[in-house]
Amino acid sequence: MSKIRIAIVGVGNCASSLVQGINFYRGFSGNGANVGLMHRRIGHYEPNDIEVVAAFDIDRRKVGLDVSEAIFSPPNCTKIFCDKIKRTGAIVNMGVVLDSFAPHMAEQDPLRTFLPLEKESTREQIISELRDSAAEVLVNYLPVGSEEATRFYAGCALEAGLGFVNNIPVFIASDPVWAKRFADKNLPVVGDDIKAQLGATVLHRTIVDLFRKRGVKVERTYQLNTGGNTDFLNMLNRTRLASKKTSKTEAVQSVMGDRLDDDNIHIGPSDYVPWQRDNKIAFIRVEGRLFGDVPMEVDIRLSVEDSPNSAGVAIDAIRCCKLALDRGIGGPLHSPSAYFAKHPPVQMTDDEAHRAVEQFIRGERDH
Repeated sequence: MSKIRIAIVGVGNCASSLVQGINFYRGFSGNGANVGLMHRRIGHYEPNDIEVVAAFDIDRRKVGLDVSEAIFSPPNCTKIFCDKIKRTGAIVNMGVVLDSFAPHMAEQDPLRTFLPLEKESTREQIISELRDSAAEVLVNYLPVGSEEATRFYAGCALEAGLGFVNNIPVFIASDPVWAKRFADKNLPVVGDDIKAQLGATVLHRTIVDLFRKRGVKVERTYQLNTGGNTDFLNMLNRTRLASKKTSKTEAVQSVMGDRLDDDNIHIGPSDYVPWQRDNKIAFIRVEGRLFGDVPMEVDIRLSVEDSPNSAGVAIDAIRCCKLALDRGIGGPLHSPSAYFAKHPPVQMTDDEAHRAVEQFIRGERDH
């Protein structure tokens, strides 16, 4: 059976969970074989058909290591659910820094943040590595706020002829200019900003969609998130959050029916709590009015390991991207993006997106 050859940018917690998951489901059969998977098989690809053939990072503790080792290097702190990791043969290359390293990170405990190498790779070296590795899909796991770096790697993917799965809130698939560039090259792109398998945004969308369907008027809502991984530490710099807040807020507003005024909706990271490590805690509140204009309110607390929650979706997004490559489909993949990402080119309700992505997997036209 053919493999899906991927390159990873950013060998952090999310990449760790993805690589662990590829190994966890390898040879898994019988009871429990589908636990945690939205799709055991997409086309003829199973999770263990994904193989990492190239990787880029800027941390001196990861550069030079096989990916199978680098995923357990500091500052990674996600749960280890599979410690039997097959060596990939892919050595982590030094990438480019640009804006992927926020200045305030240098003031933090080195065990909790990056230790960047000074010598960066050139664009030509990165493109050469992508080509030489025969990678087919580039998976973006850069930190939130990496606007320049994401566009840099998206450009490298285009030049090297790779599909692109954009897991962070920098707008590539949903930007008409970038969408056209991928369409012109007949290369697929999925994004932007990955939805967790069962995370705060999916849960929040489900609640407000339920309000709408049951005739309850939403008056105001918030979602506050705390965590202790490097992503939350990075997001202490509020200037890096513009796209993140836009992405998460629009994901909820898009299923609201009647949009809320900006003053009545607040969604975004709240604070960094070191001892939480990769555990994310979300507090969601929705206030509304039901029959007879009588007020009601809902409060929910969600606790989840953040990175495996992401990897459960990335493993499907990668396989859908490969399906598009196999079928000669380029440009933004609307159905997979709507189901797997918070800020897709075309927003759909989760029910609509689920139906559309199932049609896409079966080989029917993308929406």
